[in-house]
Amino acid sequence: MSTFRTPRRRARLALAAAITVAAALTGPVSQAAPATSTAPSPGAPGLGDPIFPLDGNGGYEVGRYTLDFDWQAPRTPFEASATIRATATQALSRFDLDFAGNTLHSVTVNGKTATTVRDGDELVITPKAALPRGKAFTVKVTYTADPTRIRHRDDAIEDYGWIPTPDGTVLYPQPDGAKMIFPSNDHPSRRAPITFHITTPAGLSAVANGKLTGRTEQADGRVKWTYDSEQPLATQLAQLAIGRFTFVDGTGPHGLPLRDVVPDDLVAPTEEYRKLTADHIAWLEERLGPYPFDRYGVLVGDTDLGVALETQSLSLVPKADLLGTRVDAERNLVHELVHQWTGDSVGIKTWSDLWLSEGHARFYERQYSQEHGGDDFETTMKTAYTSHDQWRHDYGAPAEPTEPNLFKRMRYDGSALVLFALREKVGEETFGKIERAWVTTYKGKTASTQDYVDLASKVAGEDLDGFLHPWLYGAKTPPMPNHPDWVVAPVQG
Repeated sequence: MSTFRTPRRRARLALAAAITVAAALTGPVSQAAPATSTAPSPGAPGLGDPIFPLDGNGGYEVGRYTLDFDWQAPRTPFEASATIRATATQALSRFDLDFAGNTLHSVTVNGKTATTVRDGDELVITPKAALPRGKAFTVKVTYTADPTRIRHRDDAIEDYGWIPTPDGTVLYPQPDGAKMIFPSNDHPSRRAPITFHITTPAGLSAVANGKLTGRTEQADGRVKWTYDSEQPLATQLAQLAIGRFTFVDGTGPHGLPLRDVVPDDLVAPTEEYRKLTADHIAWLEERLGPYPFDRYGVLVGDTDLGVALETQSLSLVPKADLLGTRVDAERNLVHELVHQWTGDSVGIKTWSDLWLSEGHARFYERQYSQEHGGDDFETTMKTAYTSHDQWRHDYGAPAEPTEPNLFKRMRYDGSALVLFALREKVGEETFGKIERAWVTTYKGKTASTQDYVDLASKVAGEDLDGFLHPWLYGAKTPPMPNHPDWVVAPVQG
């Protein structure tokens, strides 16, 4: 997600759950260990994430989501269902799905009606018969979806959930808003492919992550659209948009299919900057290696929400970002594109690892911008260095966010500064090797802060833990290698 945009900030969200996490913040998300007995037991209601402890669920792994949405009109509730194929990782007497804000109709497990309880954002499901460990099972949830359901955060996220447009909607699921869209295992460490079936009135189009695999005109004039995400994705990266769209096809490096999805009246005004995508991909491939997915495109958001989002293979970019200057537009376009490598393909294990996603996106965004008419990269890093102690005080160290400060300035320029410091420490050539090894080693996987430190140490041929740990977790900003003249400003307040 990019925070360089038309300024708009709103407020919301306080999570009152508090648990003790046994693992360090750099470790993997904790899960309930498999029971030594074969007796069925409840799956954990959350994964114990240090930021959102109740997000995600224990006891099973999702193999695929199939979503059916019968869209009617903007801001109008409509019928929906989610079919979830999963495998039990323990003998389950009951299990949870993350689900919020929709009217529940029915839940079946393996075709039989299950008992359900709503507990905040948890949908607690008790099947008629216990689920054996290692066995596949199918859950189907029918509900009425509410496309007005939105939550708010007092950081760069602003509004999230269903974001209305004049004739439809776009999705903004980050950080944990997918549960407002469909029942799910809503945590970035839990990924699965998604099949979308979206029925729209005549004259409206639907788009989602991945490939269009079917378009069927029905007898009543409505149209059914089917998309396959192709690769597994985290729920926070799901996209589903409905509106009066023009699909603009193109070709990127090595024949990569490009597909922009643009509101009809914005096709011409946004064309100049959208046409730069192929060049952006080529520039990033020189630094990070091959683009990691089967296709890419820009979804132009016809909304006043000034926030871009790296939804997998189809980045959501607000219209305002594409109607201003070229330097500003390219910063946002490149930022969301970088995320396809770091944040989407290489996912994060916990929300405390967010700096790996946003820091990389800001690092390459600013580097690209310097080479294409924007601000000097080193100057922006020096400015960030000056403020770094203040940001540590206000928002936590780069790898130690708190929930209210998750998407504050430290996770962007403050985290890019950590990567800049590493580059200064090991040199540009070794840093480039670290980065390419990072996106290659963990392609299609999730990784933690410690994974990055360990890999960087291996590639550099030296133990970098002692160097990176103070940058990532310390209360004070360390000296910047090669820049003894850089000074951190005193903390105020």
